[in-house]
Amino acid sequence: MPVETPVRRRRQIRRRCSPIPCLAALVLVLLAVKWIDPFAPRTIPVPDTPAWITVELLPLNEYSRPGTPLEKVNGIVVHYVGNPGTTAEQNHSYFENLAQTGETYASSHFLVGLDGEIIQNVPLDEIAYCSNERNDDTISIECCHPDDSGAFTQATYDSLVRLTRWLMEEYGLESGQVIRHYDVTGKICPKSFVEHPEEWEQFLADLSQ
Repeated sequence: MPVETPVRRRRQIRRRCSPIPCLAALVLVLLAVKWIDPFAPRTIPVPDTPAWITVELLPLNEYSRPGTPLEKVNGIVVHYVGNPGTTAEQNHSYFENLAQTGETYASSHFLVGLDGEIIQNVPLDEIAYCSNERNDDTISIECCHPDDSGAFTQATYDSLVRLTRWLMEEYGLESGQVIRHYDVTGKICPKSFVEHPEEWEQFLADLSQ
């Protein structure tokens, strides 16, 4: 049997160890792919909240603020609260109490009150439970109304226009990306904008002025 020389043994050792740099390089490549993965979750930028919006964020809970990231904003959904005569603060309290009652899943990013006050309930980089299958890619606005007709007061309407315009500007949205809850599920919401389509068309027109 031939005797190996020390040189040949050293070369064999180097060949056995050579996969280590290759594995290190592979790890670096995988990390780079992970870093630039276009399908990896990303958080959306959150605009600074203007002074005319009151921020009263709901506590994290599974019924009204699950904390699920909102990864994109493709639209704005307008709703009405369905409880005639209730205020924005009362509806905010209802959302907040769901953490204890657990009676349903409900919330919205914003509430617009009878006097035009605006409350933000949920951060703009989290989903709200308001628009069914469009929760994942829209921002929701609930509006209070004084009676069963569902018609908004002028103050509510003016604040809705102002809020929607601001969101459109911040997220680069067009009026065609502003929709009613009715356009998602067929539910009569917001009632007056569904039963009187001309009012909805006027609202969309006002957004462009």
